[in-house]
Amino acid sequence: MGFWQSMTRMAAQAASFFVESDDERHPGHRVDDAGFASALIALGAKMAKADGQVTPDEIAAFREVFTAPPGRQDEVARLFNLFRQTTLGYESYAKRIARKFRCCPCILEDILDALMHIARADGRVTDEEEAYLRRIAEIFGFSEREYRRIRASRLGREPDDPYLILGVDEDIRDEDLRKAYRRMAAANHPDRVLARGLPSEMQKLANRKMAMINQAYEQIRRERGLAA
Repeated sequence: MGFWQSMTRMAAQAASFFVESDDERHPGHRVDDAGFASALIALGAKMAKADGQVTPDEIAAFREVFTAPPGRQDEVARLFNLFRQTTLGYESYAKRIARKFRCCPCILEDILDALMHIARADGRVTDEEEAYLRRIAEIFGFSEREYRRIRASRLGREPDDPYLILGVDEDIRDEDLRKAYRRMAAANHPDRVLARGLPSEMQKLANRKMAMINQAYEQIRRERGLAA
């Protein structure tokens, strides 16, 4: 589960929290601010509330990715129940975390991954939850392309994902992308649909599919800064 499960654990001493990682890429951090730990709890609780209803599955998912330190389970539960009342204010908590780990994007990615785990706990990700996740990603400094990559690893690709439409992976080379687009465009050109002997009524569907292919390629091309 990344940052909040296998790679980290939180222990409390008085008002301080210690975030420790077993991953050599990003060592532990001393956080002498209980408010930072509260910000993590807030983001998780408000993620559960994003679609308007906090379900038992989402609560269980929160506990999976945020293991309360010994002796602090009741305090964490109290804060969770407080923050779950509304999503208001979640952006300020996200900004606090973003400032703390602005030089450690891998940690911010793990936090976003954990939030996605909570979002999908009840079996689906609603539009409200999607908007919440996208805004967190924006605050964390992730581009749209980076967000899609993180999302795909946890939630799968969206139906309108341009890479999914073209049938290619996001790490495809630019030249291979062009070749893949040309092959797909050629195979799905409306004229070829008619030439294959399909009914003329298929023309409209073929035009729509061709438009989707062109739009997907143009979106990727713009994101990569490729020449037309």
